[in-house]
Amino acid sequence: MSTDDPLSVGFLGYRFMGKAHANALARLSMFFPDVPAVEREVLVGTDEDALAEATDRLGFSRYATDWGAVVDDVDVFYNLGPNFLHVEPSVAALEAGTHVLCEKPLAPTLAGAERMRDTARESDAVAACAFNYRFVPAIQYARRLIADGALGEIRQVRGSYLQDWLVDSDAPWSWRNDAELAGSGALGDLGAHTVDLADFLVGDEVGAPERVSGHLRTFVDERPVDDGEETKPVTVDDAYSAQVEYESGAMGTFEASRMATGHKNDHSVAVHGTDGGLRFSLERLNELEVHAGDSRGYETVLVTDEDDPYVDHWWPPGHVLGWEHTFVHENADFLTQVRATEDGDGDAGESNVASFESAFDVQRVLDAIEASDDRGEWVSIPR
Repeated sequence: MSTDDPLSVGFLGYRFMGKAHANALARLSMFFPDVPAVEREVLVGTDEDALAEATDRLGFSRYATDWGAVVDDVDVFYNLGPNFLHVEPSVAALEAGTHVLCEKPLAPTLAGAERMRDTARESDAVAACAFNYRFVPAIQYARRLIADGALGEIRQVRGSYLQDWLVDSDAPWSWRNDAELAGSGALGDLGAHTVDLADFLVGDEVGAPERVSGHLRTFVDERPVDDGEETKPVTVDDAYSAQVEYESGAMGTFEASRMATGHKNDHSVAVHGTDGGLRFSLERLNELEVHAGDSRGYETVLVTDEDDPYVDHWWPPGHVLGWEHTFVHENADFLTQVRATEDGDGDAGESNVASFESAFDVQRVLDAIEASDDRGEWVSIPR
């Protein structure tokens, strides 16, 4: 392939995450002209009528109903399907030498995640997991502050992810309520983001999680199927909480719920050190609250200046960015790594994309939290 040739892209999945990533690819050449060009080649799904409509709407050239025929026919494979489809297509793509971006969590089970990690180790292709909140400018700014020592020695990290879309006991059952299909509930769906973000922010300072104590709870045991006349059991958690002990002795406190009344998509993280602290909420995505130096309290910083991460690609200072921009940043980083790998120079600069290796480490923490709840005791995380 010539370095000037666009990268051909195939998507598995065309709903929520399919739209988010397709939108990102459509914006890349406009705002990130140095990122490799892409061709949205093929969209994969099972419902041909819906698939044909989505192919036109999302700007793909064609569609297919068999992912096995696609993974070795494109340069880059985006696995945006439900959790139970993460392992096999991603493994097949990597074995074919195709670069992979897989949505989180990496897999429904630790064994599946381990298989994906091991395949990535043996492949020359880029294997990335889509933890998009790494790419919020305020999070990047926070990470820089922590790395520069502005907060001193890190003692605590706290994270919560609260939603309320399952508050109604009559909300319909979906694959996200089934352990065989999803792996876990709020723990994997939301907690994966928090565990990864904590590691992204403070991992270099506090080391790896060594042991955890977890509690999971299912509040609604069964939910109606679409017609409302029958129900199916809910076999995953509606909410979880966990305590984490890190190598340095720092502590983490995490929680998530899909039944937190009044919260739509509230992902919050706070870091406390010997010399200061910071707080972030996704519901105030352009702001970072910072307490450092001689300040008596927290100052709200609007992270929209030209010298803030990624912002120079967008609007004048003060013109805020949104949730969808995180996917543009993520795809820009990922595709830059792909092109560098294709060119064989390996010089794409520092990457913020989560590797399958780091995504597997997240899965290991999630698995330990679930094991702790089962056993009713602290669980060590082997390394």
